Amino acid sequence: MRGISNIDNFFLPQRIQDLTPAREQSLLERSTSLDEAVAESVRAIIREVRTEGDDALRSLASRFDGAELTSIEVPRQAVREALAALDPELRNALERTRRNLESVQRAFLPTAQETSPEPGIVGGRRPDTLDRVGVYAPGGRATYPSSVLMGAAPARVAGVREVILCSPPGPNGLPSAVVLAAAELAGVDRIFAVGGAGAIAAMAYGTASVPRVDRIVGPGNAYVAEAKLQVAGAVAIDSPAGPSELLVIADAGADARVIAREVMAQAEHDPRAVVVVVVVGEEEATRISRAIETTIDAEPRAAIIRESLGERGAILVASSMDECADFAARFAPEHLLLAVDDARAVLPRFRNAGTIFVGARSSVAFGDYMTGANHVLPTGGLARSYSGLSVLDFIRWTTYQDVSVDAAARLASDVGVFADAEGLPAHAAAARQWLGAGAAR
Repeated sequence: MRGISNIDNFFLPQRIQDLTPAREQSLLERSTSLDEAVAESVRAIIREVRTEGDDALRSLASRFDGAELTSIEVPRQAVREALAALDPELRNALERTRRNLESVQRAFLPTAQETSPEPGIVGGRRPDTLDRVGVYAPGGRATYPSSVLMGAAPARVAGVREVILCSPPGPNGLPSAVVLAAAELAGVDRIFAVGGAGAIAAMAYGTASVPRVDRIVGPGNAYVAEAKLQVAGAVAIDSPAGPSELLVIADAGADARVIAREVMAQAEHDPRAVVVVVVVGEEEATRISRAIETTIDAEPRAAIIRESLGERGAILVASSMDECADFAARFAPEHLLLAVDDARAVLPRFRNAGTIFVGARSSVAFGDYMTGANHVLPTGGLARSYSGLSVLDFIRWTTYQDVSVDAAARLASDVGVFADAEGLPAHAAAARQWLGAGAAR
């Protein structure tokens, strides 16, 4: 693991083709599941919650949050009071985000489908909404009311019967007031002052206070992401959404100051955040490096930014857009910003990303808050196979088959032969009973 002092190395652009195998591996293999200390800590917390239930949740709140819980569930009155006290400008911004989310997610709603591969055979599927889902909203270094909306609003659009929320308590035993207010605006049914891996375990297995859910969604730190992976055998999850990631693709036309702002914005999330900038051209890469270097010290969260970039960041030089696209496919970032000329034209060449921001004007910050897409996205390179959170995460498909009597007669012989070949005589007999059916019946 590189040390914080290696922030100086971040400012030295390196050509992609000159990366050592070990250096490239350190950039590409960034899943928190590779950290055995995190994995073992999470396993212990999950065991504790499964064994001791609410008592474990109270103990974890005291141990990690410095909170003594009088009630694990947040009283409705406290939620209503938080919304009433919310700054009007912030409330307007939250409501705008909710409206945009609802508008975009409604467009993503699936419909029932049927097809007929042969006469008399109908295959179909219908979208059925999940019964109860759990949303996780992080706390700690910063509070994220946006994450509340990103999880709860699509669930409401999908028609989920009950939406619960878990978020870490502060010293007063309650989650952040702005998180409570956002939950009220999003239509969350029940809120629990529980954070970290313990919250994930509680929603996965249930306790006396926290009900078991059908799916857990929402971002979190390395411990939350690991907990979601460990409970995935008991409950569905959205994706392993861990510390924030950004890959910037830039060319000669990119404004170095704009790129620097995007880098700061994502690196300030967490010391474990990953920010990589790939630039076509060495001169352009040096220009962007200098812009970042001269920006950091003015940032309120400069210490976090320096640790993030020093530990996990890089500025890389590519010889062409093809080399950029090849690296991006391997890196598979959570956020991909195409800060290039005619970004729309190169968009089809980039696909392994949680979400893509087309053009430098499409700031990642806009997507974090208000474009109506979602900021709950796969990290750790898993954008190769996972998608960002959407209304589809709150729906499961029920398939069905309808076979007419005539079609049953036509299927009987071939299915019987198939079943015989697999050594399943009862299957063969179930099929062959329909031989000669149809008109005779």
